[in-house]
Order: sequence, then C-alpha cells, then structure tokens
Amino acid sequence: MTTVSLLRKKLDQKEISSVELTKEYLKKIHENEHLGAFNTVCEDEALISAAKADERIASGDSAPLTGIPMAIKDNICTKGIKTTCSSKMLESYAPPYDATVMEKLNSQNVVVLGKTSMDEFAMGGSSQTSALQKPKNPFNIECVPGGSSGGSATAVSAGLCSAALGSDTGGSIRQPASFCGITGIKPTYGTVSRFGLVAFGSSLDQIGPMANSAEDCGIILNAIAGQDKHDRTTRKHEIDFLSCIGNSIKGMKIGLPKEFFGNGIDEEVKTAVLNVAKFYENMGAELVEVSMPTLKYAVSAYYLLACAEASSNLSRYDGVKYGYRTDAPESYDELIKKTRSEGFGTEVKRRILLGTYALSSGYYDAYYKKALAVRQQCKAEHDEIFSKCDLMLTPTAPTVAYKVGANIDDPVKMYLADICTVTANIAGIPAISVPCGCDKSGMPIGFSLSAKRFDDAKLIGAADIFEKENPHPTANI
Repeated sequence: MTTVSLLRKKLDQKEISSVELTKEYLKKIHENEHLGAFNTVCEDEALISAAKADERIASGDSAPLTGIPMAIKDNICTKGIKTTCSSKMLESYAPPYDATVMEKLNSQNVVVLGKTSMDEFAMGGSSQTSALQKPKNPFNIECVPGGSSGGSATAVSAGLCSAALGSDTGGSIRQPASFCGITGIKPTYGTVSRFGLVAFGSSLDQIGPMANSAEDCGIILNAIAGQDKHDRTTRKHEIDFLSCIGNSIKGMKIGLPKEFFGNGIDEEVKTAVLNVAKFYENMGAELVEVSMPTLKYAVSAYYLLACAEASSNLSRYDGVKYGYRTDAPESYDELIKKTRSEGFGTEVKRRILLGTYALSSGYYDAYYKKALAVRQQCKAEHDEIFSKCDLMLTPTAPTVAYKVGANIDDPVKMYLADICTVTANIAGIPAISVPCGCDKSGMPIGFSLSAKRFDDAKLIGAADIFEKENPHPTANI
C-alpha cells in the first residue's frame, strides 16, 4: 500500500522523480484498463505536470502534494480536460475553467492522471448507471465498486493512483471506500468549495478525498479546504486536519446508535464494526448507547430532498446552452424533449421525475415540506448525540459489495443501501469510512465515524489510531 505521505518523503529525498512515478502509474492504468476506473487518462498533461513538479522539488519549494499523482472524479471541472459526469449529455464537454479544488491542487503542482468513472451525474450506488466506463471492484471484478465515486475508489484500491477526489451527496465517497477497502472522508458541509462541482443536490454535495490512509485524507483536505468567494456556503476557518493525529482517545466517548445495528445489517458487517468498538474501548474510549429515531425516515427524506434539487439543477441541460443536442428538432419544445430523453439515462430520468413531482403543486406540502421537517429533526438528534459523545460509530454500508447487476433493476433496494450514510449529509456533519477487515468471501467491510460540524480533524485522528494497528486489506490484481 503506497501512501501520499510515503511518496512525499521519497520525492523530497530524490529517491524517485515525479516523472518516474507518473510513468509507473500510467503504465499500471493501461495494464488494468479492464477495471474501467477512468473515463479519461491525461497522459501527456500528466507528464508535463510531473516535469514542472520535479523542477519545483529541485528548487526546495515543494508543497505537501507537489508531484503527487492523483485521480479526479469526472464531475469536477478541469479546464480543457473533459468532464463528462459519465453521461451522454456531457460526453464531449471540456470546461473552460477549473473547479476551485483544482485551482488549489494545481497551485501545489499535483499531477492529474485522469478523470474517474462514476454513476451518471452521481446518481446511483454502484457506478453501474454510467453511460461510459462501468468500473469494477478490484477485490472481485464480478462485484460493484460502489457509487457514485466508484471509479475513484477502484483507482485507489487497485494502486492506479496515490489518492483521488470524489464527491459525496448521500454516501458517494464513503460507501465505495467501504466496498473497495480504502479510506474516504466526507468533510463538514461548507469545508470545501463546491464551485466547479457539477451539481446534484446542492445542499448535500461535498467534495472529499479517497486514499490509503486517514493521514493522506488530512493532507489532501489541508490543500483543498477553505472559504471561496464563488461558494457562499463555505466557511472561513483555519483547521489543520492533521492536528489530532497522535492524540490519545483515552476518555473519549463514542456513541453506538442502536438503530444502525438492527435488522438489515449483515451479521458479518455488524460483528466487524462491533469489534472496532471493542478496539476503541481497549484504547481507553468509553462506549455509549445512543438513539436516532429518525433513521427510519432518513432514506425517504434524503431522496425527496436530493431529487428535488436535482430536478432544478439538471434543468440547464436543454440542448441549447452546452452539452448533447439532438439532431433535426422539429420545434423548440421538441428539441428539449428529445435532447433530455436521449441524453439522460434511466436513473437520472427517474430522479428528475421524482423531484419534479415532489415540488409540484398539491404535493409540495405532502412530500418536500415533510422531508425538510425530517432534516431538522435529524440535525437535532445529531446535536443531542454529540452533546453526550465525541464521535459516533456505525457501519458504513449494511452489506459488502454486491454482484454487478444485482440491484440495478430494483431502485428501492439500491436506495435502501444508503441507510447508513445519508444522515451525515442531511445533518451536514463530517464522516469518514475506514476498512475493518473482510467477510468470508474476501470482500472489504468498512466502519464509519462521524462527529459534530467542523470536528473533521478529530475523525482523522481517531481513524489513524485504528489504521496504525489494523492495516488495510489489499486487492489481488
């Protein structure tokens, strides 16, 4: 397992150059094209960036991510490099600007290896709704890598990059991290700018890192976090996301919400996560049973809120402004109708319809307004829990990765797979997924830690303690 922190030392000590490192990763990407991790590989651009990074390192002015090869989820805008959202609608779209996170990474001379495959417009839990590449799980290519950041998870897990950026609307960083045996964090809402992230659910979306360690996630967050004039939801703060690494958790209180360990959670997953609780208890933490009654409404509320926002956000794809446009329209109305019918996949259409219905006259009060009420109650319950506890421990997903095609025709089953992750997005709190072993078939299991808003560093510190004693599982590719 190669970490960003290890590569930083090797680069600064001149044990390897960024160009050499980049060539090794590009070679491995080409050797593993069958994994479908990338929609676009930026070979020429990566080597040019690596050469510039080597010059900066030679001058003694390297930043924490200078010369580090990373992958970027394909819904984060990259100037002059295609940003497709794994959709026919944006298959040929190359943005004329960089997302704020890309500007921050580029300022440190990061090497971008390519854009990773994903669920179309980040809508799905398996990355199999993609209209382009459909990524596979490196632990078993017959299984999904999770979604929607499945390509990023596959790339990191298979060693095709040192780390990657993903986005998380309802678990889209943490669930694939769990399925692929890596670490992924959804930061507190407002920590990282969403400017240049193709919007799905604007009040829920958050960009975050996926890597081989919690420490690496902290290094990347230090680079991309901060207030942005282009995103008024960002907050000015100066958090060192590595500040809690090495701190003891003795006396820390960790909440175990009973609803997360009930029916629907696989027994092997439950056992593995409870073993994590015992580990922390042995390290001096105090376990506290807590409750979150709104969990039974969380998935319904999340999909009403997310789909309502998606309905609005995706209205811009009309065949006029940019993106896919149908041939020979008979009228303006026909142009929009045919463009959207041909350009969007089934899952995207389903969510647009659901969101439009929830916002329509006569149904707004019955559905969307009630979902907002659940959101407020969910936030209140998290506030109550974190008034008693420092952290909350849950499974990341109710099961391990399932077979390709298993849930694609059963949207209800697919949506319920988000039960363990959506509450963090609804409440806007940070949450991290960390591997904690494998089931009897060899598929990774992940546990999740969450904390109150802007306690991201505490999560990284607690995750790091576990990782130092419990190495990540390794995919056999």
